Amino acid sequence: MSTPLRKKRGHSVIWGVLALMMIGLGGYGVTNFSQGVTDLGTVGDRKISVNDYHRALQSEMASLSNQVGQQLTFEQAQQMGLDRQVQATLVAAAALEGEAARLGISIGDVQIKDRIMAAPGFQGPDGKFNRDAYAEFLRQQGLNEAQFERKLRDEGARTILQGAVVTGVEAPEDIAARIAAWRAETRSFTFAELIPSDLPAPVPAPTADEIKAWYDAHNASYMRPETRKITYVWLSPDDMKDQVQVDEKTLKDAYAARKSDFVVPEKRMVSRLVYPTADEAAKAKARLDAKEASFEDLVRERGLAPADVDLGEVTKEDLGPAGDAVFALKEPAVIGPLDSDLGPALFSMNGILDAQITTFDEARDELRNEVAIDRARRLVSDKAGQIEDALASGASLADVAKDEGMTLGHIDFNSESEGGISGYEAFRKAALAATPDAFPTLTALDDGGVFALQLDKIDPAALKPLDEVKDKVIADWTADETHKHLLTLAQEQIAELDNGATLDKLGLVTTHLEDFARDGFVQDADPAVGKEVFAMTAGDHKVVDAGGKVYLLSLDSVTPADMASEQVRALRDKIRASLSQSTGRDLFDAFTRAVESTQKVTLDQAAINAVDAQMR
Repeated sequence: MSTPLRKKRGHSVIWGVLALMMIGLGGYGVTNFSQGVTDLGTVGDRKISVNDYHRALQSEMASLSNQVGQQLTFEQAQQMGLDRQVQATLVAAAALEGEAARLGISIGDVQIKDRIMAAPGFQGPDGKFNRDAYAEFLRQQGLNEAQFERKLRDEGARTILQGAVVTGVEAPEDIAARIAAWRAETRSFTFAELIPSDLPAPVPAPTADEIKAWYDAHNASYMRPETRKITYVWLSPDDMKDQVQVDEKTLKDAYAARKSDFVVPEKRMVSRLVYPTADEAAKAKARLDAKEASFEDLVRERGLAPADVDLGEVTKEDLGPAGDAVFALKEPAVIGPLDSDLGPALFSMNGILDAQITTFDEARDELRNEVAIDRARRLVSDKAGQIEDALASGASLADVAKDEGMTLGHIDFNSESEGGISGYEAFRKAALAATPDAFPTLTALDDGGVFALQLDKIDPAALKPLDEVKDKVIADWTADETHKHLLTLAQEQIAELDNGATLDKLGLVTTHLEDFARDGFVQDADPAVGKEVFAMTAGDHKVVDAGGKVYLLSLDSVTPADMASEQVRALRDKIRASLSQSTGRDLFDAFTRAVESTQKVTLDQAAINAVDAQMR
């Protein structure tokens, strides 16, 4: 039975999906899904096919998998709501296609032909349109030419409609200027971190009653976690490597295979700032040479951050035509303009990394151990079947260890255990899942080793006796009491600052920062310090209690943004463009929702379930 689709969805879904070419050339090579059921649902008089849903879902899963760096399962995609997002996208697209048709918006046959002829997927080795490739695409999509061209026409109409809605949307310049002024404003301030030595006297040792009171009030900090007493057998490649013989030829082959690890070429740490023209790059370099601007200033003027221009560690070949000039530098410097694959650029050479060469003789021991361990893994694997047979026969872990040359061990395992076999995730999972009546089974470790375990006993979580944790209780009490004393001292010193004293006159170790920006970083201090100064007025003093530390802040001055500077103008323009784009998205989102509200939307849950089952 068909059911109405909920209308509520985020604008990012609609905007992003409309850009997808849900049917277009991006689906080349996708197999036709149709197995009897053809329609997923309807939007007004527009149908959504199961093939469209299947292809769009596959495309979105592949895209997301690339973003996260691992292949997502369909179950994971469902947990993230990807299937519902794709359904919402298809509904939005169908609604807009219907609206475009109602308004009489369409694209001509010539444009359809041009798009097909120019599509890379339909071109042969000679770079010209290949009808066989086009026919194969249509066959795999389960479409004929008329159906596919109609889909291209619908997509083109949607694009025209979208452009008509968002074209000309511009954020008010005054708003962009106000935000830029706020962002570019800087502050100069002085701060000091109060430390225990600033107190008039150390915090006295706690009394027995204070220790007991703290312990009673903070029991959760002194709990012994549930402990599992486990017996295990373990065979690792390290246990077997002494049985492996490695000849000289094998070592030399291993060295050759890893040559790039042992022979690392000379590198440079480089940043590259690209300009539209060589003339602009030359003018920027002249300003830098005249000390009118730093390289960092030039980067900001281009609306970029340091990370945007950082190339990292590069070889001469990585830099192309600029390589010789950059590598000729013997100390950090900025040179250019030089040609790059993106255009004329200034190059900042920030550091020299010498070539690193490890000879075969130097690498011999490392290679021998690597090869021996690799072969030892095979020996462990070869023995695994024999060990499994012994466990299946009912042999005790002690007997298995003796007969198969395994390590027999005992461990009191809990969440705090680390090192040894408890450092392996597979062991930790097995230990936590074990039950007293479970049969020991052989399990592989990620280094090629194997183990089996049995749970002997479980000791539940319990409060550790005070005598056992007394030193920690005293340390915790002292830290808390010291922090309270520092806060009291800070408030006393604030009163002195308000009466005309300065931080340096109070005998504190101070740090002064000039022209501190909103996105600035205060080294060796909690981020709250940098944030708080932008909530203060010049001449104000404040206590900041953050990250377990106490700071005194004095805001010395506020420097308004220079709205006439090239840097701030570029920031303003960037903000305005971003606001305009965001406004356009919001406007189109509202338009799409309004269009959908005028059309009846139904989705066939049985058809959705059929596609979802195919994806699993």
